[in-house]
Amino acid sequence: MPRRPEADRDSTTPRAATIRDVASRAGVSVATVSRVLTGNYPVASATRTKVLRAVRELDYVVNAHARALAGNRSKMIAVLLSNLTSPFYNRVASGVEQQAMAEDRLCMVSTTGGDPEREVKLVETLREQNVDAVVLVGGVVDSPEYRDHMARLARLLDSAGSRLVICGRPSPGENLPVTVVEYDNAGGAFAATSHLLSQGHRRILFIGGDEANTTTRDRLDGYRRAIQAYGIEADPALVIVGNQLPPFAYAELKKRLAAGPPDFTAVFAWDDHIAARTLVALRESGVSVPDQVSVIGYNDEQEAQDLYPALTTVSIPHMELGREAVRLALHRDEAAAPNQHVVLGTHIVMRDSVRPLINR
Repeated sequence: MPRRPEADRDSTTPRAATIRDVASRAGVSVATVSRVLTGNYPVASATRTKVLRAVRELDYVVNAHARALAGNRSKMIAVLLSNLTSPFYNRVASGVEQQAMAEDRLCMVSTTGGDPEREVKLVETLREQNVDAVVLVGGVVDSPEYRDHMARLARLLDSAGSRLVICGRPSPGENLPVTVVEYDNAGGAFAATSHLLSQGHRRILFIGGDEANTTTRDRLDGYRRAIQAYGIEADPALVIVGNQLPPFAYAELKKRLAAGPPDFTAVFAWDDHIAARTLVALRESGVSVPDQVSVIGYNDEQEAQDLYPALTTVSIPHMELGREAVRLALHRDEAAAPNQHVVLGTHIVMRDSVRPLINR
């Protein structure tokens, strides 16, 4: 069917204003309007006022896709999570979204499924979209290949005027154009283990986590350093790692308890979800918490205070991690060095799942 002449089209549908319409209304050139809207070049105050007034009167909306194609920023922050079900990821992402909104940016969330290759491909795609920053959240299996990939992506994003932000994991290397926002993961584990040791516990079981993962690696480091600081010989049999999912820890603990009475007086769980399943496994095996075995978790999830007994745990500044990631990425020009590295503190939240060991 031939196209209808312009005059025959539905006249009730208003035509969207164009940048030429704005220029005509303001009495300036199209280039001047573009400079005002992008903020790339200085424009006289009176001229800027005329252009912005014309924008409001015509209800002109900037075509963000066209701006991206032209090489301008998309005013978008992308955050990549391993999954959407973990409260840890959700709370950090909420911090990213809050600060993105405060900085007049949109926030886009995508998931990697824990697949390093998918993570790399997503970052490459986002670079083409001219996003202001790409925020990677959570631990990762560290390897030379991973570091090489991240170093390359950091440089590619930087060359495009964007920024790679590593949130909640170590930096992929030194002297890279990357923003790193961590929490004191190993320090929190050191504090948790030291707290149990100060209560008289000497046989402390560490359970959960994949030892190849950076999060597990740091927590084990803190756990082992605390035991060494107390002059206690470490027992490899008191470390159960291999998987960071609660069913793994539950099954391993049930198997251990089925073999005989607990050969430990306290448990340091990799996170609060594993701590929750630890409480179940101990209860089902007739072991009282904290009368016979104390339990401490990590993350301070919402449900930690609702468990029975209420869980003593390590608190992470989830929201501040996300907010700081966006703040630093968008204001990196204010920093003296091309790389930014911030470590936020952790602290123990005392509840009811830890008790002093009576027979010291």
